[in-house]
Amino acid sequence: MTLQLDVYWSFRSPYSYLATPRLVAFAAAHDVAVTIRPVRPLATRDPAFFARMDPRWRPYLFLDTQRQADYLGLPFRRPVPDPIVQDPVTNVIARDQPHIRRLTHLGIAAAERGRGLAYIDAVSRLLWSGRVDNWHQGDHLAHAAAEAGLDHAEMCAAIDGDPAHHDRALERNEAALTHAGHWGVPCFVFRDEPFFGQDRFDQLVWRMRQHGLAARADAAQTDPAS
Repeated sequence: MTLQLDVYWSFRSPYSYLATPRLVAFAAAHDVAVTIRPVRPLATRDPAFFARMDPRWRPYLFLDTQRQADYLGLPFRRPVPDPIVQDPVTNVIARDQPHIRRLTHLGIAAAERGRGLAYIDAVSRLLWSGRVDNWHQGDHLAHAAAEAGLDHAEMCAAIDGDPAHHDRALERNEAALTHAGHWGVPCFVFRDEPFFGQDRFDQLVWRMRQHGLAARADAAQTDPAS
């Protein structure tokens, strides 16, 4: 029986990036239908959230994400430019957010075309691996889309032709994340149970095994969840 898994994910979240390679390997090896549900980063959904944070939170985030990337053997550098527009001194979040709005709409478009997981994998590596600067310029996003089996120009035309449709899809995803009982990303939801954070992936797999998680018949013998 194919198990259903919803994944709430943000292009600006380093932990979303760090979780994605394992999710990709897991989905390739198991009879699981993964639905990628992009949401805006918390910085734009609730800017006041970070104003309430302890000042030690940000330095620890930088330390922990680099450490986790090193532990996983993943290349890691914060995106250049940042997907959100934010004053580096005051941390004030700009009202206009062209980068993250476009990225999130593209993620929604990819999910609607059945290529959501492949797309977030390709684009998160573009953003977070440190291999390019100015990821938003030139043909970087087009190449990432092609890697995921998608046509970047076609998706952009669909978004530009009906941005309200993509905004509504985004609103539904964020409402569903709230309904699932969480606010953060990455958040994996299985049978209405949320598993927040890349460090809860093992527990997610454990729970899915309790409900009959099976290997794909054509999968390689190595189980990335073991």
